[in-house]
Amino acid sequence: MVGQVFYLYNHVQNIIKKAGDISNLVPEAKVDLAHGQMSGAELENIMQDFIDKKINVLVCTTILESGIDIPNANTIIVENADRLGLAQLYQIRGRVGRSETQAYAYITYRRDKMLSEDADKRLKAMKEFTEFGSGFKIAMRDLEIRGAGSIMGEIQHGHMEQVGYDMYCKLLDEVVKEIQGQTIEEELEIQIDLNVSSFIPDEYIENPSQKIEVYQNIASCKKEEDIQDVIDEMLDRFGKIPKEIENLIEIARIKNLARKKFVLKINQRGNNIIYYFDEKKFDIQVVEKLMKIYKAKIKFSPSKISPYITVQITNDFEVLKECKTFLERI
Repeated sequence: MVGQVFYLYNHVQNIIKKAGDISNLVPEAKVDLAHGQMSGAELENIMQDFIDKKINVLVCTTILESGIDIPNANTIIVENADRLGLAQLYQIRGRVGRSETQAYAYITYRRDKMLSEDADKRLKAMKEFTEFGSGFKIAMRDLEIRGAGSIMGEIQHGHMEQVGYDMYCKLLDEVVKEIQGQTIEEELEIQIDLNVSSFIPDEYIENPSQKIEVYQNIASCKKEEDIQDVIDEMLDRFGKIPKEIENLIEIARIKNLARKKFVLKINQRGNNIIYYFDEKKFDIQVVEKLMKIYKAKIKFSPSKISPYITVQITNDFEVLKECKTFLERI
């Protein structure tokens, strides 16, 4: 016996017929069934037979969720998966693949059935998050689909899919601070336009949803620890990081530096990089400091709207490095 199969059919009234249909379809298979209306002794005997490999195929309900590990079970087929919750499907999928043997999970629904919007999102999430350790992402997606509820009100329902979980948490944090009387500082949105290739190639990440997810992860990095987490995750999921994404990550570092230095925008025009500052927080003494370092390669323009500094770069192939060095010197 190479492996064993779980066939999840979550309808107790018809489960005996389903087990019979499978036996007729595959006569050589040893089929049995298990569901929550059986006694503890019955379930124990059936599971022991499955462990002892006296059963090839176990037709069961979602009682499988809390089952014991069966290392030899390497295939699970879920019928009418659109009726199950996302976290439930993820838990069920985890019943196989408990050993070094290649495992397979077939999440199915009726071919001609019109899925609800939520059911469609759940099944797409199961297809998207297949890598090891996706539990947290599945939980977050489930939260977005079902809604987290009105935390500080009487109504306990709601949906976050319109804004996304991260934005929801940000808005909630702002509301809490406002209630507490704290001052909410508006986060600077940094614009960067440099002549470097910074994108995610299709040959590195082909799936559009995964690509958007990585773009969002990079864009949300606020400190070096966040960036290292994103790098580690990409290496683990997709392999060696290409130059274009390395540039994208370096731009994220530059954005974080620019935010600390009150730089609103960075543009490249030929061999010059222009840094536009927040007029309210600009320190003129910075110019004197930079003049001593860059000498004739730097020019200051005291605009009333947004003062800016133009710096001539020495190496067009090291734009990101020179930009980062400049910001560190401010």
